[in-house]
Amino acid sequence: MTKDLKSLRSKIATIHQDGRLAEVLPLYAQYLAHRPDDATMWSNLGVLHRAEKRHEQAIRAHQRAIALRDDSPTILVNFANLLSDIGRYDESIVLREKVLALRPGDLDQKSMIGRCLRGKGDYKAAIAYLSQQQIEHPDEAEIRLQLAFAQLGDGAYADGFESYQSRWQASELEPRDLDFPEWQGEPLEGKSILVLPEQGFGDAILFARFVKMLKAMGAQVYYIAKKPVARIFEGLEGADWVGSKLPPDVTVDYWINNMDVALLHFASDTTVPAPVTLHVPQDAKDRAARITAPYNAMPVKKIGVVWTGSMTYKGNAFRSFSHTDFLPLTDVPGVQLFSLYKGPALDAFVADGSSAFIVNAGATERDFADCAAMMQEMDLVITSDTATAHVAGSLGVPTWTVLHWDAFWVWRHSGDTTEWYPNMRLFRQHAPLKWDGVMQDITRELHVWTESTQ
Repeated sequence: MTKDLKSLRSKIATIHQDGRLAEVLPLYAQYLAHRPDDATMWSNLGVLHRAEKRHEQAIRAHQRAIALRDDSPTILVNFANLLSDIGRYDESIVLREKVLALRPGDLDQKSMIGRCLRGKGDYKAAIAYLSQQQIEHPDEAEIRLQLAFAQLGDGAYADGFESYQSRWQASELEPRDLDFPEWQGEPLEGKSILVLPEQGFGDAILFARFVKMLKAMGAQVYYIAKKPVARIFEGLEGADWVGSKLPPDVTVDYWINNMDVALLHFASDTTVPAPVTLHVPQDAKDRAARITAPYNAMPVKKIGVVWTGSMTYKGNAFRSFSHTDFLPLTDVPGVQLFSLYKGPALDAFVADGSSAFIVNAGATERDFADCAAMMQEMDLVITSDTATAHVAGSLGVPTWTVLHWDAFWVWRHSGDTTEWYPNMRLFRQHAPLKWDGVMQDITRELHVWTESTQ
């Protein structure tokens, strides 16, 4: 039996490492039935459940692992990572401090303690802790990156964007490799500069407001826009050219990352500039008008909704909710909902019949220009924290953004407004992983809003 269990344990490790999680799950149960004292395997099972977003099951597995062995840094870290995921930051910090007592050189735990403090919304404590760690470990990019997010959340934008340059030394982004130099502050009068996109579409929209600074310095500005946002950036203020690929006959003197233009602004001005003006093409407006035409003669308010962002974004499961959470809003008298979402989550939306109550306006969208045109037809947009929030905020349409407990630094951790989008109202989760409370808030406020806008 012992030999068979060793073989099974080895098999489980191989299948788990291959990512065949559904296949390996029953094998864990089979093994642990015979070896319930194997702390490492309980911990690994917890890691599997965490990956599959089965948080309660993950907690149970990690608790059994810790009960068997509380002096293993790996077991402690695995549980601490789960606790960070689900907003149990104080408990996560306790475990990470225990890891540091056992393994003082584990700098990941130091950056994650700062991350947990920020997750609690205690920006000052996070900044104080991470600043000290940066002094002690000046070459640790992840510590500086977590410091950046704490500073940005605290509204210390000049310091935050300076620290945020560490993102290229951290593990998530691939450094640029171009055959002409990055701009380092040289005079731009009579020079040309290429602004490069990075990260998500929402980030592109958020930071496009800063491009005009480069033009004001005398530069010829070329702006790269990925195809889904290219049309809304036509005529972008401060850009002499906008396109998805630099023409082969064009040479430029320098390049700069889109987000780094913000550092240039906040180095001399503490105010947040107004959102970028987006271009909405006439054919997109015509499409939106056709979709909403059947409801124009009806006494209803048109409300655009989005419940999820990109499925490939690693934090999407926490910031997004189900389309079914919007169904109670369809019962509010005097409203008609329109889905502005396009993506794989539409399958479930259509399969359960929700598209009969929420008009499926997003399925045929070509790009964000079509989405923007639909928003201009709406009386209100209610969206999760994804790129559509930035589109709606930039357009100036009334927008309610639904936030999870550990919101993006633009939204911070408290308050119902943001200086980045003056037309926007923020609604927040009452507790991690639970959307019922905030959706009840929205339903209640929608009743008030419809009555006040009759």
